[in-house]
Amino acid sequence: SLLVCVEAAETKASDSDQVVDALLTLEKSMRKKAKDDETLAPQQLEALNGAWRLIFTTGTIDTQAKIKGRINYFPLKAVQSFDTETMTLTNAIYAGNFALLKFYGPFEFNLASRKLEFDFYDLAVLGVKFSLGRGGAADIGAATGLGSSNNKQLVENDKKPFFNWVSADENIATARGGGGGLALWKRDLEMEVINANEKEAAAATEIEVY
Repeated sequence: SLLVCVEAAETKASDSDQVVDALLTLEKSMRKKAKDDETLAPQQLEALNGAWRLIFTTGTIDTQAKIKGRINYFPLKAVQSFDTETMTLTNAIYAGNFALLKFYGPFEFNLASRKLEFDFYDLAVLGVKFSLGRGGAADIGAATGLGSSNNKQLVENDKKPFFNWVSADENIATARGGGGGLALWKRDLEMEVINANEKEAAAATEIEVY
């Protein structure tokens, strides 16, 4: 199942139903492995550090119902980046390497359940950044279809959007979202370099200010 996911991430040519079956099989096997191996969750958190391009998604349960099917291979360049040192993440839609939309916020990773909870407090549109306030990202996601309506309901109930993480290694990552959909990401090495350069530049600017 892992090999099918790796091939799908590399080629975007694997049969969609086979990829879904592989994701379901991987989810089941990793759940069992996590129960038997307490080092798995810390390893996954460590592996998550970096940039991940969304390759394949079944879409949320709501989305599947609306389109009467699955989204499958994601047509846009969407990249989630995790910084496990600061426990922050970004989620962005790109045109080339330019972020059209980029959300910023903190995340938490439960080592017992491998549940990753997050929220976005800031949004940059074409490079112009502004504050969203609590729950603002969920409202935008629900209104535009970029996010699950379930996330909005979670925020209204004083809870956070989340992923139940399945796997993460040097090549791919997989998870089930709070809306019920499964997703497959591929590590984006080019974006990791860009993120590292941006982080270094931001740190240098902060030093100059002081």
